[in-house]
Amino acid sequence: MKTNVGFYVLVVAIMAGCTQNAQHSEEATAAGGYDEYSASRLVTKPVAAWSEMLRHDTGWIGADGIYCTSLNGVDKPGQLNANSETMFWFSDCILGNIDTQADTLNGAWQMMNNSIAYFTGDEPNPNKITYHWRKDSTGKPISMFEPHTAKAQPGNYYWLGDGFLNHAMDSTLYIFAYLIRNIPGSIYPFEDIGVSLIALPKGSRPPFANQQQFDTPLFFTDAKGKTVFGICVLPNTKGAGAPKPDGYVYVYGVRGLSKELLVARVPDNAFEDFTAWRFWDGMGWNTDMHSCAALTDNISNEMSVSFMPDGRVIAAYQLKTSATSVVVAAGATPWGPFQPAKKVWDTPETYDDLDFYTYNAKAHPSLSKPGELLISYNVNSFDFLDDIVKHPYHLRPRFISVKY
Repeated sequence: MKTNVGFYVLVVAIMAGCTQNAQHSEEATAAGGYDEYSASRLVTKPVAAWSEMLRHDTGWIGADGIYCTSLNGVDKPGQLNANSETMFWFSDCILGNIDTQADTLNGAWQMMNNSIAYFTGDEPNPNKITYHWRKDSTGKPISMFEPHTAKAQPGNYYWLGDGFLNHAMDSTLYIFAYLIRNIPGSIYPFEDIGVSLIALPKGSRPPFANQQQFDTPLFFTDAKGKTVFGICVLPNTKGAGAPKPDGYVYVYGVRGLSKELLVARVPDNAFEDFTAWRFWDGMGWNTDMHSCAALTDNISNEMSVSFMPDGRVIAAYQLKTSATSVVVAAGATPWGPFQPAKKVWDTPETYDDLDFYTYNAKAHPSLSKPGELLISYNVNSFDFLDDIVKHPYHLRPRFISVKY
């Protein structure tokens, strides 16, 4: 009996140690003593400077749904300089004023469905980022992108997906946009009903009067569940700086309650031609999007797949959509196979308040340093209307870096 108890204690200790390893930092040995993980190649730490760059007291005070791309279209670490320009886009943005003494919202506040920002440089600096949205005829702030495709109905709005700059299409910036309608009474009182594609011509700036919007076939429901493409884009092209470019743009999707990861691809010069898209079925590429094979599962509704220097890929996502675990998984090719996910972070913000949750972790390779991934995740509350007043700083992305 004593032996069994001792063995149980040993197993628990080992499991605790493994959990600790997933979140250890470079300062793990600062207190002295031997650290068995000090030689590990996977090192995760918070990056406060990026998180604080998106913390503001007035005007744009927070958002989720963060994606970005370098406006030179190079999508790899270590390519930015002091003059580089990056475009961010966000969903569910909050405008207001924060009482910094009481740490609460002061007076009226407003939510928009999306906005954008431009950042200049290669190091986070709150003085080098500007935020943009549109205004109606009365001067009231409104979302930067609103649906005007054939499928869109009054009251619909956009939640923005991933995007990229397409050198083969005259440097057009493409952004996927999920068509959303509200369904009051649910814990998540909205649902996606379609996927649109927004095309921003080369050099266009807010309010993007020359934008184009397309309905796409990249949203459907069948016996396997609901499928939505556009959660992640991987341009495997020379212009994007891919290590072994094949000229395709890989677009990832999520399917069903198991949150399966799917992938499609299209030549970069045929991106708007949906008859040219092909879907990975586990053996090859074909035209039937219903035959997609799952690359892995339990991904988040937003995530990233980016290249490693040796040509393999690395996925970053939040395990099971809104759990506390941020994970990474290496893949042999953009279509897999992927290794089992490795936990690299446990989001501490979920313990700041009973109602807080975190979600949609993803890497931003163009903002990352060589040999690491800069990963963001979102923070929100199930008691949103109350907590946005009491904790107005919480609704903004947080950042970590993972050295590998």
